[in-house]
Amino acid sequence: MSDPNIDRLLNKRYQIQELVGTGAMGRVYRAKDILLGGVPVAVKFLAISIQNEKMRLQERFEREAKTCALLGQKSIHIVRVMDYGVDEHNTPYYVMEYLQGQSLSSVIRSHKISVSRFLSMARQICLGLQSAHNGIPVDGVLCKIIHRDIKPSNMLVIQDPSFGELVKVLDFGIAKLVMSDSDQTKFYLGTLAYSSPEQIEGKELDNRSDIYSLGVMMFEMLTSKMPLVPATHSFGAWYHTHKFQKPISFSEANPSITIPKQIQDLVMSCLEKNPQDRPQSINKILDVLINVEQKQQAVQSYKENTPTALKSQNLVVTPEPEQRNVINIVAPKDATKSQANIESELQLSGIHDDVTNKLSWPADKPIADIVFCQPIQNHGELLPALWVMLPQAEIEKRLVCHRYNQFLFLSVPHPMVLWITVIYNRQHGAKWLPLYLDLKSSSGQENMSLLHKTGFYRLLLFPREKPSRCYHVLLSSIANGQREKLKHWLQISNISTSSTDPKMSKTLLKREYEKIKPQILVKLDQIEDNVSLDIS
Repeated sequence: MSDPNIDRLLNKRYQIQELVGTGAMGRVYRAKDILLGGVPVAVKFLAISIQNEKMRLQERFEREAKTCALLGQKSIHIVRVMDYGVDEHNTPYYVMEYLQGQSLSSVIRSHKISVSRFLSMARQICLGLQSAHNGIPVDGVLCKIIHRDIKPSNMLVIQDPSFGELVKVLDFGIAKLVMSDSDQTKFYLGTLAYSSPEQIEGKELDNRSDIYSLGVMMFEMLTSKMPLVPATHSFGAWYHTHKFQKPISFSEANPSITIPKQIQDLVMSCLEKNPQDRPQSINKILDVLINVEQKQQAVQSYKENTPTALKSQNLVVTPEPEQRNVINIVAPKDATKSQANIESELQLSGIHDDVTNKLSWPADKPIADIVFCQPIQNHGELLPALWVMLPQAEIEKRLVCHRYNQFLFLSVPHPMVLWITVIYNRQHGAKWLPLYLDLKSSSGQENMSLLHKTGFYRLLLFPREKPSRCYHVLLSSIANGQREKLKHWLQISNISTSSTDPKMSKTLLKREYEKIKPQILVKLDQIEDNVSLDIS
């Protein structure tokens, strides 16, 4: 039997083309927006009619639709509702952005989802839920939205050319709207396998019901199996399972997979029968997901980006041309130029004299022990530089020193780099000069671009007692492999979105920084003891 909606012109604007999905909540069609020159859209006809109690239900539908439309504007992880209405058959419909992708249920069936991919997907889903649960102002009233039907088929996975893999949540508010229809109240609406105990009992729901459903879905994403399986698929069997059955463990579901304990504990806490025993907000879940994700990224970044000279016992060391006792570590395969060659070029250009004679401490910076980055001009060329103010005695202790640098990057929750510089000698120890670069800011992007382009930077040392003139200049080179990473991080940051305060990224980076400081010190001590100079 042919579908009567095909080729139908809805509201004199939307040309219905083909059926693309069906479910308990309604039917979804691909259509063309004639008013906008044929732009593709998705039209969802809801599985209700508003003939009975027409005015009340129409008002409710319009309020829910308006809320969903505003919600889609608030979060990139929620499918946008662009229009809504009621057709001539009294059937309400939504018009949504048309997106080509896979449902998460298809992804779970066809691919084993790695832990890193799971963390990214789950974080995106939680960001969408966070926006809804926190609420959105509608006509001056804060409306907090519960999804009520969290499951893999309501998650759309898109391979976006700008954002990479993007996950969006579908059907916010629709379950509540369908349940409000007086003809439907005698039926259970939801998805039995993912329903919370309180939902299956027909109780009033809050955000913790969504958290239970999310827990079921996260377990399935990680193991490809359900944590709760009844003897039969009847309503009664599911009721008993959600109310009383203990979820299977991750090892029972799949003994061969390795999942961080923090994630296992998180998922199991979401599956608690009593809402009071679950995480009380999506924010708590996000904190754990982001923490584990950043730990994994930081470990990977450290493995990839620690210079070869600090990993290997076969160190290549080159002296500076004028001070043979000043040692600079150079990675043998990664460096495009030796430190000595760079220093020679700088001496020929007279940059050291230019800097020490012409640069003074900026008037808008405090006279204090601080570090900031600001490019300097040399013959019309911008060059990267760290400006450092220290007591003069501290500067003099390290006129002869090692220079070590390391960069740590987080793409989420906000793209941020921690730029670590250490000036070190055995007698006086290490002076740590950490600096955070926000890669969503123009200054952060400019400095990262210059570091990638040049492969070195200057440390401009100003004494706190006499800040009017630069006292000394040191040079630090960046390994070639690290430079390529800086370029890659810039590209990631340019296409990424951030809905989180940058302070969270700073906190996570600082935590990783404190962890790796002892490792760096151990390596620097070893270099001092075992170095062999090549001064030919």
